[in-house]
Amino acid sequence: MGNRVVITGYGIISSIGINAAEVLQSLTEGISGIGGITRFKTIHKGKLPLAEVKKSDEELLELFGLTGKKKNYTRTSLLGIAAASQAVLMAGIKPGQKHRTGFISANTVGGMDRTEDFYPLFLENPSKGKLSGVINHDCGDSTDKIAGFLEIDDFITTISTACSSSANAIMLGAEMIKAGMLDRVVAGGTDAVTRFTLNGFNTLMILDKEGCRPFDENRAGLTIGEGSAFLVLEAEETALKEGKTIAGLLSGYGNANDAYHQTASSPDGIGAGLAMAKAIEMSGVVPGNISYINAHGTGTQNNDLSEGIAIQRLFGDNVPPFSSTKPYTGHTLGAAAAIEAVISLLSISHNCIFPNLRWITPMKELFIRPVACLQRDAGVEHVLSNSFGFGGNNSSLLFSKYKPL
Repeated sequence: MGNRVVITGYGIISSIGINAAEVLQSLTEGISGIGGITRFKTIHKGKLPLAEVKKSDEELLELFGLTGKKKNYTRTSLLGIAAASQAVLMAGIKPGQKHRTGFISANTVGGMDRTEDFYPLFLENPSKGKLSGVINHDCGDSTDKIAGFLEIDDFITTISTACSSSANAIMLGAEMIKAGMLDRVVAGGTDAVTRFTLNGFNTLMILDKEGCRPFDENRAGLTIGEGSAFLVLEAEETALKEGKTIAGLLSGYGNANDAYHQTASSPDGIGAGLAMAKAIEMSGVVPGNISYINAHGTGTQNNDLSEGIAIQRLFGDNVPPFSSTKPYTGHTLGAAAAIEAVISLLSISHNCIFPNLRWITPMKELFIRPVACLQRDAGVEHVLSNSFGFGGNNSSLLFSKYKPL
Protein backbone atom coordinates (compact mmCIF):
# COMPACT_ATOMS: atom_id res chain seq x y z
CA MET A 1 0.00 0.00 0.00
CA GLY A 2 2.73 2.45 0.97
CA ASN A 3 4.32 2.32 -2.46
CA ARG A 4 1.26 3.42 -4.42
CA VAL A 5 0.70 7.04 -5.42
CA VAL A 6 -2.87 8.31 -5.65
CA ILE A 7 -4.46 11.52 -6.90
CA THR A 8 -6.57 13.39 -4.36
CA GLY A 9 -7.09 16.61 -6.28
CA TYR A 10 -6.77 18.19 -9.69
CA GLY A 11 -7.34 21.54 -11.32
CA ILE A 12 -7.40 22.78 -14.89
CA ILE A 13 -7.81 25.92 -16.96
CA SER A 14 -7.72 25.86 -20.75
CA SER A 15 -9.34 27.25 -23.86
CA ILE A 16 -12.36 24.95 -23.29
CA GLY A 17 -13.03 25.86 -19.67
CA ILE A 18 -11.68 27.47 -16.53
CA ASN A 19 -12.34 24.43 -14.33
CA ALA A 20 -12.85 20.69 -14.65
CA ALA A 21 -16.65 20.93 -14.94
CA GLU A 22 -16.45 23.34 -17.87
CA VAL A 23 -13.72 21.29 -19.55
CA LEU A 24 -15.78 18.10 -19.21
CA GLN A 25 -18.82 19.81 -20.72
CA SER A 26 -16.78 20.96 -23.72
CA LEU A 27 -15.24 17.50 -24.17
CA THR A 28 -18.61 15.75 -24.13
CA GLU A 29 -20.31 18.33 -26.35
CA GLY A 30 -17.50 18.43 -28.90
CA ILE A 31 -16.73 22.12 -28.34
CA SER A 32 -13.26 23.17 -29.49
CA GLY A 33 -11.38 26.09 -27.95
CA ILE A 34 -9.50 26.85 -31.16
CA GLY A 35 -10.28 30.24 -32.67
CA GLY A 36 -8.86 33.57 -33.77
CA ILE A 37 -6.02 35.47 -32.10
CA THR A 38 -7.33 38.11 -29.68
CA ARG A 39 -4.73 38.49 -26.92
CA PHE A 40 -1.92 40.32 -28.72
CA LYS A 41 -1.02 42.12 -31.93
CA THR A 42 0.67 39.98 -34.58
CA ILE A 43 0.99 39.80 -38.33
CA HIS A 44 -0.56 36.33 -38.04
CA LYS A 45 -3.89 37.64 -36.76
CA GLY A 46 -6.66 36.38 -39.01
CA LYS A 47 -4.26 33.90 -40.62
CA LEU A 48 -3.34 31.44 -37.85
CA PRO A 49 -5.65 30.13 -35.11
CA LEU A 50 -4.83 29.75 -31.42
CA ALA A 51 -6.50 28.08 -28.43
CA GLU A 52 -6.65 30.95 -25.93
CA VAL A 53 -7.95 30.89 -22.36
CA LYS A 54 -11.04 33.09 -22.30
CA LYS A 55 -9.84 35.21 -19.36
CA SER A 56 -7.69 38.32 -19.56
CA ASP A 57 -4.77 38.92 -17.20
CA GLU A 58 -6.84 41.57 -15.43
CA GLU A 59 -9.71 39.14 -14.89
CA LEU A 60 -7.32 36.51 -13.50
CA LEU A 61 -5.70 39.05 -11.17
CA GLU A 62 -9.12 40.08 -9.88
CA LEU A 63 -10.21 36.46 -9.48
CA PHE A 64 -7.36 35.79 -7.04
CA GLY A 65 -7.33 39.12 -5.22
CA LEU A 66 -4.10 40.22 -6.88
CA THR A 67 -5.38 43.44 -8.46
CA GLY A 68 -2.68 46.08 -8.43
CA LYS A 69 0.11 43.51 -8.62
CA LYS A 70 0.16 43.07 -12.40
CA LYS A 71 3.90 43.79 -12.60
CA ASN A 72 4.65 40.84 -10.34
CA TYR A 73 2.66 38.17 -12.18
CA THR A 74 3.13 36.87 -15.69
CA ARG A 75 0.26 35.19 -17.52
CA THR A 76 2.07 31.88 -17.08
CA SER A 77 1.95 32.42 -13.30
CA LEU A 78 -1.70 33.45 -13.28
CA LEU A 79 -2.82 30.43 -15.27
CA GLY A 80 -0.83 28.22 -12.90
CA ILE A 81 -2.40 29.81 -9.83
CA ALA A 82 -5.85 29.20 -11.31
CA ALA A 83 -5.28 25.47 -11.83
CA ALA A 84 -3.18 24.74 -8.75
CA SER A 85 -5.70 26.49 -6.47
CA GLN A 86 -8.44 24.20 -7.73
CA ALA A 87 -6.26 21.15 -7.13
CA VAL A 88 -5.37 21.96 -3.52
CA LEU A 89 -8.99 22.91 -2.76
CA MET A 90 -10.23 19.57 -4.09
CA ALA A 91 -7.58 17.74 -2.05
CA GLY A 92 -8.44 19.66 1.11
CA ILE A 93 -4.91 21.02 1.55
CA LYS A 94 -4.58 23.99 3.87
CA PRO A 95 -1.49 26.05 4.73
CA GLY A 96 0.32 24.96 7.86
CA GLN A 97 -0.61 21.28 7.73
CA LYS A 98 2.02 18.88 9.04
CA HIS A 99 2.75 16.93 5.86
CA ARG A 100 5.88 17.56 3.82
CA THR A 101 4.47 19.07 0.64
CA GLY A 102 6.34 19.68 -2.59
CA PHE A 103 5.52 21.83 -5.58
CA ILE A 104 6.87 20.77 -9.00
CA SER A 105 5.84 22.90 -11.94
CA ALA A 106 6.68 22.77 -15.63
CA ASN A 107 6.66 25.39 -18.35
CA THR A 108 8.50 26.38 -21.51
CA VAL A 109 7.96 30.11 -22.08
CA GLY A 110 8.27 31.53 -18.57
CA GLY A 111 7.46 35.25 -18.54
CA MET A 112 7.97 35.75 -22.27
CA ASP A 113 4.64 37.56 -22.51
CA ARG A 114 5.96 40.48 -20.45
CA THR A 115 9.39 40.39 -22.08
CA GLU A 116 7.74 40.81 -25.47
CA ASP A 117 5.99 43.96 -24.24
CA PHE A 118 9.25 45.32 -22.80
CA TYR A 119 11.61 45.11 -25.77
CA PRO A 120 9.82 47.23 -28.40
CA LEU A 121 9.83 50.21 -26.03
CA PHE A 122 13.39 49.54 -24.91
CA LEU A 123 14.73 49.29 -28.47
CA GLU A 124 12.98 52.52 -29.40
CA ASN A 125 14.36 54.32 -26.37
CA PRO A 126 16.49 52.54 -23.72
CA SER A 127 15.35 55.05 -21.10
CA LYS A 128 11.82 53.66 -21.41
CA GLY A 129 12.83 50.12 -20.58
CA LYS A 130 12.46 49.04 -16.94
CA LEU A 131 13.85 45.85 -15.48
CA SER A 132 10.45 45.18 -13.93
CA GLY A 133 9.42 44.22 -17.47
CA VAL A 134 11.87 41.33 -17.70
CA ILE A 135 12.61 40.34 -14.10
CA ASN A 136 9.97 37.59 -14.27
CA HIS A 137 11.24 36.14 -17.54
CA ASP A 138 12.75 32.83 -16.36
CA CYS A 139 10.74 29.63 -16.09
CA GLY A 140 11.36 29.31 -12.35
CA ASP A 141 9.66 32.62 -11.58
CA SER A 142 6.17 31.25 -12.19
CA THR A 143 6.97 28.21 -10.03
CA ASP A 144 7.97 30.46 -7.14
CA LYS A 145 4.93 32.68 -7.60
CA ILE A 146 2.46 29.78 -7.62
CA ALA A 147 4.15 28.02 -4.68
CA GLY A 148 4.13 31.29 -2.74
CA PHE A 149 0.44 31.80 -3.43
CA LEU A 150 -0.26 28.26 -2.18
CA GLU A 151 2.12 28.72 0.80
CA ILE A 152 4.14 25.63 -0.12
CA ASP A 153 7.83 25.77 0.76
CA ASP A 154 9.04 22.26 1.71
CA PHE A 155 10.34 21.55 -1.80
CA ILE A 156 10.02 23.62 -4.98
CA THR A 157 11.49 22.96 -8.41
CA THR A 158 10.88 23.59 -12.11
CA ILE A 159 10.95 21.14 -15.03
CA SER A 160 11.39 22.19 -18.65
CA THR A 161 11.66 19.35 -21.17
CA ALA A 162 9.49 20.84 -23.91
CA CYS A 163 6.14 19.12 -24.44
CA SER A 164 6.82 16.30 -21.96
CA SER A 165 7.57 18.78 -19.16
CA SER A 166 4.54 18.35 -16.93
CA ALA A 167 4.53 14.57 -17.37
CA ASN A 168 8.07 14.58 -16.02
CA ALA A 169 6.99 16.89 -13.18
CA ILE A 170 4.33 14.34 -12.21
CA MET A 171 6.83 11.49 -12.49
CA LEU A 172 9.37 13.29 -10.28
CA GLY A 173 6.68 13.99 -7.69
CA ALA A 174 5.67 10.33 -7.62
CA GLU A 175 9.29 9.21 -7.25
CA MET A 176 9.86 11.58 -4.33
CA ILE A 177 6.76 10.27 -2.56
CA LYS A 178 7.81 6.66 -3.13
CA ALA A 179 11.29 7.46 -1.81
CA GLY A 180 9.82 8.87 1.40
CA MET A 181 11.17 12.37 0.68
CA LEU A 182 7.73 14.00 0.57
CA ASP A 183 4.24 13.06 1.74
CA ARG A 184 2.45 14.77 -1.11
CA VAL A 185 3.24 16.84 -4.18
CA VAL A 186 1.34 19.37 -6.25
CA ALA A 187 2.67 18.65 -9.73
CA GLY A 188 1.78 19.84 -13.20
CA GLY A 189 2.47 22.64 -15.61
CA THR A 190 1.48 26.01 -17.02
CA ASP A 191 2.18 27.85 -20.26
CA ALA A 192 0.84 31.00 -21.89
CA VAL A 193 0.61 31.76 -25.59
CA THR A 194 3.23 34.26 -26.74
CA ARG A 195 4.39 35.77 -30.02
CA PHE A 196 7.69 33.98 -29.50
CA THR A 197 5.96 30.59 -29.43
CA LEU A 198 3.71 31.35 -32.37
CA ASN A 199 6.54 32.73 -34.51
CA GLY A 200 8.87 29.90 -33.55
CA PHE A 201 6.51 27.13 -34.56
CA ASN A 202 5.51 29.04 -37.67
CA THR A 203 9.19 29.20 -38.65
CA LEU A 204 9.29 25.40 -38.36
CA MET A 205 6.34 25.39 -40.79
CA ILE A 206 4.28 23.06 -38.62
CA LEU A 207 1.17 25.18 -37.87
CA ASP A 208 -2.20 24.27 -39.38
CA LYS A 209 -4.00 27.35 -40.69
CA GLU A 210 -7.37 25.63 -40.21
CA GLY A 211 -6.78 24.12 -36.76
CA CYS A 212 -5.02 20.86 -35.97
CA ARG A 213 -6.30 17.52 -37.33
CA PRO A 214 -4.36 14.77 -35.54
CA PHE A 215 -4.08 11.38 -37.24
CA ASP A 216 -5.79 12.64 -40.37
CA GLU A 217 -4.17 11.93 -43.74
CA ASN A 218 -4.56 15.63 -44.61
CA ARG A 219 -3.15 16.98 -41.34
CA ALA A 220 -1.08 20.13 -41.81
CA GLY A 221 0.42 20.82 -38.38
CA LEU A 222 -0.40 21.73 -34.81
CA THR A 223 -2.30 24.57 -33.14
CA ILE A 224 -0.71 26.41 -30.23
CA GLY A 225 -2.76 26.66 -27.04
CA GLU A 226 -2.36 27.87 -23.50
CA GLY A 227 -3.49 26.70 -20.10
CA SER A 228 -2.51 24.94 -16.93
CA ALA A 229 -3.27 21.85 -14.90
CA PHE A 230 -2.01 20.38 -11.64
CA LEU A 231 -2.52 17.13 -9.74
CA VAL A 232 -2.19 16.55 -6.03
CA LEU A 233 -0.23 13.33 -5.59
CA GLU A 234 -0.20 11.58 -2.22
CA ALA A 235 1.03 8.35 -0.72
CA GLU A 236 -1.97 6.02 -0.63
CA GLU A 237 -1.44 5.29 3.06
CA THR A 238 -1.48 8.99 3.96
CA ALA A 239 -4.59 9.68 1.90
CA LEU A 240 -6.50 6.77 3.44
CA LYS A 241 -5.54 7.70 6.99
CA GLU A 242 -7.01 11.15 6.43
CA GLY A 243 -10.15 9.83 4.78
CA LYS A 244 -9.42 11.57 1.49
CA THR A 245 -11.54 10.97 -1.58
CA ILE A 246 -9.24 9.38 -4.13
CA ALA A 247 -9.75 10.48 -7.74
CA GLY A 248 -7.44 7.93 -9.30
CA LEU A 249 -4.23 5.97 -9.14
CA LEU A 250 -0.98 6.85 -10.91
CA SER A 251 -0.27 3.22 -11.65
CA GLY A 252 2.65 3.59 -14.03
CA TYR A 253 4.93 5.95 -15.88
CA GLY A 254 7.93 5.82 -18.18
CA ASN A 255 10.40 8.11 -19.91
CA ALA A 256 12.72 7.38 -22.85
CA ASN A 257 14.82 9.50 -25.18
CA ASP A 258 15.12 9.06 -28.92
CA ALA A 259 18.26 11.21 -29.29
CA TYR A 260 17.23 11.36 -32.95
CA HIS A 261 16.65 15.05 -33.80
CA GLN A 262 16.38 18.47 -32.14
CA THR A 263 12.65 18.77 -32.84
CA ALA A 264 11.39 15.73 -34.76
CA SER A 265 10.35 12.37 -33.36
CA SER A 266 12.19 9.31 -34.64
CA PRO A 267 10.30 7.93 -37.66
CA ASP A 268 10.20 4.43 -36.16
CA GLY A 269 8.78 5.66 -32.83
CA ILE A 270 11.33 3.76 -30.73
CA GLY A 271 11.41 6.29 -27.88
CA ALA A 272 7.63 6.64 -27.81
CA GLY A 273 7.23 2.87 -27.72
CA LEU A 274 9.77 2.52 -24.89
CA ALA A 275 8.03 5.17 -22.78
CA MET A 276 4.64 3.48 -23.17
CA ALA A 277 6.11 0.02 -22.50
CA LYS A 278 7.82 1.25 -19.31
CA ALA A 279 4.59 2.78 -18.01
CA ILE A 280 2.63 -0.40 -18.71
CA GLU A 281 5.28 -2.62 -17.15
CA MET A 282 5.40 -0.53 -13.95
CA SER A 283 1.61 -0.58 -13.64
CA GLY A 284 1.29 -4.35 -13.98
CA VAL A 285 -1.74 -3.75 -16.19
CA VAL A 286 -2.17 -6.25 -19.00
CA PRO A 287 -1.89 -4.26 -22.27
CA GLY A 288 -5.20 -5.67 -23.44
CA ASN A 289 -6.89 -4.15 -20.38
CA ILE A 290 -5.95 -0.57 -21.21
CA SER A 291 -9.24 1.17 -21.92
CA TYR A 292 -8.07 4.30 -23.74
CA ILE A 293 -4.94 6.04 -24.99
CA ASN A 294 -4.90 9.82 -24.81
CA ALA A 295 -2.37 10.24 -27.59
CA HIS A 296 0.17 13.03 -27.90
CA GLY A 297 -1.36 13.56 -31.36
CA THR A 298 -0.12 17.01 -32.30
CA GLY A 299 -1.31 16.97 -35.90
CA THR A 300 2.15 17.23 -37.44
CA GLN A 301 3.17 14.86 -40.21
CA ASN A 302 6.09 13.54 -38.19
CA ASN A 303 4.56 13.08 -34.74
CA ASP A 304 1.35 11.33 -35.71
CA LEU A 305 3.08 8.83 -37.95
CA SER A 306 5.82 8.12 -35.39
CA GLU A 307 3.34 7.75 -32.51
CA GLY A 308 0.95 5.69 -34.60
CA ILE A 309 3.73 3.27 -35.60
CA ALA A 310 4.79 2.95 -31.95
CA ILE A 311 1.22 2.21 -30.82
CA GLN A 312 0.73 -0.40 -33.54
CA ARG A 313 4.02 -2.11 -32.77
CA LEU A 314 3.34 -2.17 -29.01
CA PHE A 315 -0.28 -3.37 -29.12
CA GLY A 316 -0.37 -5.31 -32.37
CA ASP A 317 -3.89 -6.27 -33.38
CA ASN A 318 -5.35 -5.22 -30.01
CA VAL A 319 -4.88 -1.43 -30.07
CA PRO A 320 -7.10 0.24 -27.44
CA PRO A 321 -9.41 3.09 -28.42
CA PHE A 322 -7.29 6.21 -28.82
CA SER A 323 -7.67 9.88 -29.65
CA SER A 324 -5.91 13.20 -29.35
CA THR A 325 -7.70 15.91 -27.39
CA LYS A 326 -5.49 18.69 -28.79
CA PRO A 327 -8.21 19.69 -31.32
CA TYR A 328 -10.08 20.83 -28.18
CA THR A 329 -7.31 22.53 -26.19
CA GLY A 330 -4.58 23.19 -28.74
CA HIS A 331 -1.05 22.12 -27.96
CA THR A 332 -0.30 23.71 -24.60
CA LEU A 333 3.41 22.80 -24.66
CA GLY A 334 4.77 22.50 -21.10
CA ALA A 335 1.24 22.24 -19.70
CA ALA A 336 0.02 19.65 -22.22
CA ALA A 337 0.78 16.49 -20.24
CA ALA A 338 -0.86 17.82 -17.08
CA ILE A 339 -3.95 19.03 -18.96
CA GLU A 340 -4.25 15.64 -20.61
CA ALA A 341 -3.67 13.93 -17.25
CA VAL A 342 -6.77 15.70 -15.92
CA ILE A 343 -8.66 14.76 -19.09
CA SER A 344 -7.57 11.14 -18.52
CA LEU A 345 -8.93 11.26 -14.97
CA LEU A 346 -12.19 12.75 -16.26
CA SER A 347 -12.39 9.89 -18.74
CA ILE A 348 -12.07 7.39 -15.89
CA SER A 349 -14.44 9.11 -13.46
CA HIS A 350 -17.14 9.74 -16.09
CA ASN A 351 -16.62 6.47 -17.96
CA CYS A 352 -16.31 8.01 -21.39
CA ILE A 353 -13.82 8.29 -24.24
CA PHE A 354 -13.48 11.66 -25.93
CA PRO A 355 -13.39 11.93 -29.72
CA ASN A 356 -10.56 13.07 -31.98
CA LEU A 357 -12.22 16.18 -33.41
CA ARG A 358 -11.68 17.11 -37.07
CA TRP A 359 -10.59 13.58 -37.99
CA ILE A 360 -11.94 12.53 -41.40
CA THR A 361 -9.46 10.64 -43.55
CA PRO A 362 -7.42 7.65 -42.28
CA MET A 363 -3.63 7.83 -42.60
CA LYS A 364 -2.51 5.55 -45.40
CA GLU A 365 0.54 4.32 -43.42
CA LEU A 366 -1.50 3.11 -40.42
CA PHE A 367 -4.21 0.48 -39.96
CA ILE A 368 -5.44 2.07 -36.72
CA ARG A 369 -8.14 4.77 -36.53
CA PRO A 370 -8.79 7.27 -33.71
CA VAL A 371 -12.12 7.44 -31.91
CA ALA A 372 -14.29 9.82 -33.96
CA CYS A 373 -17.42 10.02 -31.77
CA LEU A 374 -17.96 10.35 -28.03
CA GLN A 375 -18.17 6.94 -26.36
CA ARG A 376 -20.24 6.87 -23.17
CA ASP A 377 -20.45 3.98 -20.69
CA ALA A 378 -17.11 2.85 -22.10
CA GLY A 379 -15.94 0.86 -19.07
CA VAL A 380 -12.83 3.02 -18.60
CA GLU A 381 -10.46 1.47 -16.05
CA HIS A 382 -6.97 2.38 -17.30
CA VAL A 383 -5.86 5.35 -19.44
CA LEU A 384 -2.43 5.72 -21.01
CA SER A 385 -1.51 9.36 -21.64
CA ASN A 386 1.38 10.21 -23.98
CA SER A 387 3.51 13.37 -24.11
CA PHE A 388 6.48 13.58 -26.45
CA GLY A 389 8.78 16.61 -26.54
CA PHE A 390 11.48 18.20 -28.63
CA GLY A 391 14.82 16.45 -28.42
CA GLY A 392 13.05 13.10 -28.30
CA ASN A 393 12.07 13.36 -24.63
CA ASN A 394 9.16 10.90 -24.48
CA SER A 395 6.98 10.35 -21.41
CA SER A 396 3.89 8.25 -20.77
CA LEU A 397 1.64 8.23 -17.71
CA LEU A 398 -0.82 5.46 -16.86
CA PHE A 399 -3.83 6.35 -14.72
CA SER A 400 -6.16 3.76 -13.25
CA LYS A 401 -9.50 3.70 -11.50
CA TYR A 402 -8.73 3.53 -7.79
CA LYS A 403 -9.38 0.22 -6.07
CA PRO A 404 -8.12 -0.47 -2.52
CA LEU A 405 -5.74 -3.42 -2.18
